Amino acid sequence: MKRRAGLVLAAIFAALAVGCGQAASKTSAESAAPGAYQNEEFRTLFAENCAACHGEHGKGGAANALDDAVYLAIADDAVIRNAIINGGPGTASPAFGQTAGGLLKDEQIATLVKGIRAWARPEELNGVQSPRYAAERTGDTAHGGKDFQIFCAACHGADGTGTKFAGSIVNPSFLALVSDEALRTIVIVGRPELGAPDWRNDAAGQPMSDEQITDVVAWLATHRVPYPGQPYPSGTAASGAGERK
Repeated sequence: MKRRAGLVLAAIFAALAVGCGQAASKTSAESAAPGAYQNEEFRTLFAENCAACHGEHGKGGAANALDDAVYLAIADDAVIRNAIINGGPGTASPAFGQTAGGLLKDEQIATLVKGIRAWARPEELNGVQSPRYAAERTGDTAHGGKDFQIFCAACHGADGTGTKFAGSIVNPSFLALVSDEALRTIVIVGRPELGAPDWRNDAAGQPMSDEQITDVVAWLATHRVPYPGQPYPSGTAASGAGERK
């Protein structure tokens, strides 16, 4: 998880400042590499609705890369379709489907799903079984704390608040902007375009198991506070005792 928190937090704040879709029109369709898109319709839809956050050609930006072999190994058609239609409730990711208040029709969403899925490269996983996209059980926070020491503490510190190698991954403002599902995706996929490794490379020669990923996410989630960014009396943030009346 090297360099992950500080980079991801900065990227998310950048997304809020720009706004998903607002700056996408600045992405020139003509600048796409040959063969990068299936057809002109997908190319235009992606540039206008996705590129501002996910990067030109889906290579990553404020949000994770979509043209990523690991992400596309865990995110099937249904996952991608749901993310486009509904966004990330409670996060900075907006809903694009008309059924959720967005502007995209079902046919346009289908074009985006098909185009993004065309970037899949299963051969890059070298036969390694990827973790599941969604957790199948409730995480064990005690185990997660121990697993954090094994896989994350070298860069993020024993308490997750950061070291000279990486920033805090328990920052309340960061955790307020990402769901547990998004945290799980970050742990599995990493942010390779920012130098953050995926689940196979956090500890040399020791890939994280699906259970360890679930537990680490559960441990990270315990660091959320009721009103992130607000001042709290010392020692009351975690318990909520500093909530405003």
